[in-house]
Amino acid sequence: MSAPTPRGRRAPMSNAPAHGVGLDRDARPVATPKRTLHMIGNAHLDPVWLWPWQEGYQEARATFWSVIHRMEEYPDFVFTCDQVVLLSWVEESDPELFARIRERVAEGRWQMVGGWWVEPDCNMPMGESFVRQGLYGQRYLREKLGVTATVGMNVDPFGHNAMLPQILRGQGMDSYCFLRPGPHETSLRGTAFWWEAPDGSRVLGYRIPFEYGSSAGEVSGQTEKAIGQLDPDLTDVMVFYGVGNHGGGPTKANIESIYRYDRMGTFGRMIMSSPRQYVDTLTERLGEEGLAALPVWRDDLQHHAPGCYSAHSGIKAWQRRAQAAVLSAERWAAVVAVGAGVDYPREDLGRAWKQVLFNQFHDVLPGSAIETAYDDARDQLGEAVAIAKRAITRAHNVIASRVDIPLEEGSQPVLVFNPHPWPVRADVELQYGVQPTGVHVVDGDGATTPSQRTQSVATMSDKGRGATVFRAEVPALGYRLYRLRGGAAPAGAPWSGAAPSPLSASETVLENDVLRMEIDPVTGWLRSLLDKRTGADLVAGARGEHTQVCEDPTDTWGHRVVSYAWPGEAMRTVRVVLREAGPLRARLLVEREWGRSTLVEEFLLDHDADAVEVRVRLDWREQAHLLKLRFPTALTDARATYEIPFGAIERPVDGAEEPAQTWVDLTGRAAAGRKRVPAGLAVVNTAKHGFDVLPGGDGRDGDGGAGDGGAGTAGGPDAPSIGMTAVRSPVYSWHDPRLLDPEGVYTYQDQGVQQFRYLLVPHGGDWREADLMRRSAELGSPVRAMLESFHDGSLPDRLSFASDGGGQVVVTAVKGSEDDGAAGPDLVVRAVEMSGRPARARIELPLVGRVLEADFGASQIRTFRVPADPASAVTEVDLVEWPLAAPAGVSAEPLGAGPLVLGRAAVGQAGDRGASDAVEPAEQMSPHREGLPTDG
Repeated sequence: MSAPTPRGRRAPMSNAPAHGVGLDRDARPVATPKRTLHMIGNAHLDPVWLWPWQEGYQEARATFWSVIHRMEEYPDFVFTCDQVVLLSWVEESDPELFARIRERVAEGRWQMVGGWWVEPDCNMPMGESFVRQGLYGQRYLREKLGVTATVGMNVDPFGHNAMLPQILRGQGMDSYCFLRPGPHETSLRGTAFWWEAPDGSRVLGYRIPFEYGSSAGEVSGQTEKAIGQLDPDLTDVMVFYGVGNHGGGPTKANIESIYRYDRMGTFGRMIMSSPRQYVDTLTERLGEEGLAALPVWRDDLQHHAPGCYSAHSGIKAWQRRAQAAVLSAERWAAVVAVGAGVDYPREDLGRAWKQVLFNQFHDVLPGSAIETAYDDARDQLGEAVAIAKRAITRAHNVIASRVDIPLEEGSQPVLVFNPHPWPVRADVELQYGVQPTGVHVVDGDGATTPSQRTQSVATMSDKGRGATVFRAEVPALGYRLYRLRGGAAPAGAPWSGAAPSPLSASETVLENDVLRMEIDPVTGWLRSLLDKRTGADLVAGARGEHTQVCEDPTDTWGHRVVSYAWPGEAMRTVRVVLREAGPLRARLLVEREWGRSTLVEEFLLDHDADAVEVRVRLDWREQAHLLKLRFPTALTDARATYEIPFGAIERPVDGAEEPAQTWVDLTGRAAAGRKRVPAGLAVVNTAKHGFDVLPGGDGRDGDGGAGDGGAGTAGGPDAPSIGMTAVRSPVYSWHDPRLLDPEGVYTYQDQGVQQFRYLLVPHGGDWREADLMRRSAELGSPVRAMLESFHDGSLPDRLSFASDGGGQVVVTAVKGSEDDGAAGPDLVVRAVEMSGRPARARIELPLVGRVLEADFGASQIRTFRVPADPASAVTEVDLVEWPLAAPAGVSAEPLGAGPLVLGRAAVGQAGDRGASDAVEPAEQMSPHREGLPTDG
């Protein structure tokens, strides 16, 4: 409004006062820059970070009330919201506020984007977790608010894996907003671009210029810096404003300054907008030709804060365990729901998944939250695992009660369950009691399976208590019956499958018909790993220590870190012990120490293994230090491949710290006699995500940059190596440029004992042939053995419920549908082409009496809904389990005699009564049942 003159007249207002309210905003100067700034009001709210989740819970309510009040005060104000968990908290704690939000959503001024439960770390969760973020997020939005998100948004995570465009498309989103990596952290130039996944799926990417939030005051500084990073060819830009991190949202000062600068024409036309409006406007303005001219990015979006790949080992291990447990629970719950009519625990599994998804938040899983946040994360992920274990135990008992197990005096039935939709050969470690002469193991036909005594988990004076390890070969997503029998196996007894092949073991050499590994007793590491199939020795002559301890002065995030592959000090080898040497496996222990820390690695080689398993127990007592486990190779012409969610990606051999799911592969050529042959070595692990691949030497060139990698002399300084960051111990939530007080008292991460496992997998030059995805799944989610009683039943001694055939298309999910079909839950099956090459898949589903055949493009994800009723059609659905508008087609044919009917458990039959008098069936044979120790 105009200020009065001395004579009482009012002159027209030029420009605008500080508040800018009530002025004609269409009367801009002619010289106003020819661009439109879409002002995106938001409140980035970390539900947990430098505060516990309980504080984030309250802040969500406070922030959303503030937004509602701003909407009442400013009729054109638009608010952009993501992270569905925040809405779920408000719904359960403040119904009035939730009702007001629903009204504003219907009005179009409260815009939902993102569509995910939280903004997760976008590198470390497994592929199925990204699917579930959208499954639970988008379904909640449709059910509660009548909308779904069409723009993906993860403004704060520290990197984004290359499969996300396909996942976003499968969840109904066509574009993606993010902040990191910034222009200084990647070769990606420009603001808007096409981001293309390996399967060819595209989303319109938008890198937010400067920042996703602002101060509480006027927005000029935020706007100036955003324009400074704007691609000049784009002209129009989104500017995000609003107080964030601890919530708050747009303020009166924010909004009124937008009115002011819009009238003044300072930056161009400024409008209250949303990401959806911006994308639609940009698409219309560019047209087909302009959109086609946008750059295309076919890669991950990396790197920011590489220290987060390894910070806080605990949360990484808990997450991997919980994800595997809930996926397994879904599969078994679906089997008994469809096959036996047992209620599908959809609500329980949803609660478990939401705990998993919440703790993938980008300040929890990366290890950057405060120490107490990890007490909550441990408890919440423990709840998820407990829910999963109850569902698995229930399902296994439902199945076990229906298996026909004839009475056999003096034996103990054992059912082994395989959670994977492909056949598995695994070593099963089982504790037993009251068998002073030990046990041997037979299958359901009475044929002997390889087994040997191993150390019991209990240390008791009871000579009858012990442990055995035996070979189980279990059908795909199925079970198989075995029995423990007392004493040694009779001479000449028939074998279950092939007889054990030769296995030799000493304190330096483990050898079978496939591999020969030799340990250097001084260094405690391999001096040879010979693959007899190719004649290539993967490590002979390779230089470099296996353990590298470095002082680590970087902050928790590892800001501005390029590599952790620096020369370190080796741990000292203190002992090498041969712990087991039997017909099934050999086991060699190597113990090292450095400072106050100890590292124990146990090498296990089975009689028929084509990989070496290593079990690690690390007791870490160092502060502000890191430990790299390095795997020097004798390869040349090396290429590095890293597993990412639902796939793999090749990256430079340059020593950069990189994120990986569970494995990293190094492929090149190795010496085999006088010639060089294609060869490779992969490292598959259960709990670590930070890796590098060095080109050789110390991985640094004379200018301080990474070496150029590639060819070199085998075993010489140019021979490459894989490095796994086993542990970092920075101060909790320490963010540079803050300096630590030399006299300060701080808490350091990862103090104490942690355990994990890894595999060393040699192969003939193609990681695809090594089946690394399946090996990883089996390592992280092993078969389960349960003791069972004798009883009649309708089910045979072995059975498969679902199989993907073991090819390049891998079934990643078998679950009950989120919506019931005509007769309860239908079966939902998701499969992914994992090798990067087109394929035709055959998926057998004996559970529902169907076999599916479908074509898959390279790296394609497809999801099928299979009704339990064989007369109903199989449909293809998206990643939210809604029907596809244009399905690619799938062939569904009958399999066998029709759907499996698990029937009822046998009750009161002779077999049951014959076994019911024993505490355990095996105790019937023991001559020493008296005098057993009590549990006190």
